[in-house]
Amino acid sequence: MKKIISTDSAPKAIGPYSQAVVAGQFLFASGQIPINPLTNELVKAGITQQTEQVMNNLKAVMEKAGGSMDSIVKTTIYLKNMGDFAKVNEVYGKYFVSNPPARATVEVSRLPKDVDVEIDAVAFIE
Repeated sequence: MKKIISTDSAPKAIGPYSQAVVAGQFLFASGQIPINPLTNELVKAGITQQTEQVMNNLKAVMEKAGGSMDSIVKTTIYLKNMGDFAKVNEVYGKYFVSNPPARATVEVSRLPKDVDVEIDAVAFIE
């Protein structure tokens, strides 16, 4: 059985998908991009601010599902430019101070709405 997760504290889906789905004790969070859920506008500042917004959006989805950032067991970071890796990694690290999840980071040619970063996650919700 699956449960759909939806929160106004993260951007609404921009297509036929859910912000997250819980299946058993696992949560599968869709990729978050730097959209401010209060204004529904893209954060167009630098990669640091974009990554902060992405991580805050991901955190909101986790909390709505009854978890936290510590619940995350795997993430994938999609970057438009691998040259931004160090800055993204610095912000990312602030959200996972101890026991960080497994992770993959890939450079992609294009992301939704031409953003510079997108992050998805899998979490274990107890």
